[in-house]
Amino acid sequence: MHKVDHTLIEACKKGNQIAQMQIYDNYSQAMFTVACRYLYDIEDAKDAMQEGFLKAFLNIEKFQPTSTFGAWLKRIIINQCLDVLRKRSIEFSEDDLETLQIVEDENWNFNNTISKTDIVNAIEKLKEKHKIVVTLYLIEGYDHAEISEILDIPIKTSRTHLSRGKAKLRDLLKQKFNEARY
Repeated sequence: MHKVDHTLIEACKKGNQIAQMQIYDNYSQAMFTVACRYLYDIEDAKDAMQEGFLKAFLNIEKFQPTSTFGAWLKRIIINQCLDVLRKRSIEFSEDDLETLQIVEDENWNFNNTISKTDIVNAIEKLKEKHKIVVTLYLIEGYDHAEISEILDIPIKTSRTHLSRGKAKLRDLLKQKFNEARY
């Protein structure tokens, strides 16, 4: 953690609102981008981000410097978005596709002709439980232990949802591009 972050976090623990505003200024754009990956409506993303920051500041005593503050905050924002998504169907925003990174693993290779928009559109067609795990794994880069913790599901369930979600994605993308291998 940067020394500035450590100093600001300690000030936030003491209720310093100026430090809270500085942290908000430092992280709000990145956290808004994260929220937009889960919530289609910009206003919903802003609301989720605001609620996430509020939860972070109310629970800042629980922050442990074993991870970065940004990673801790991102997890809170994602959980806030997941709470919203659990209340309605999941949709993705395409506002930030230029910077969207898709994680590749040994069982998931993308054909270069498939755009990020095509992948996001295919993810939107998945069942909700698969959509969340696929997003956390392929887009956010979380591993199964982290996904298990975030969603409060067994690691085995995370693996199953990812496997089924990726299989359905392959089928959807094959249909779109009429290709046999991805």
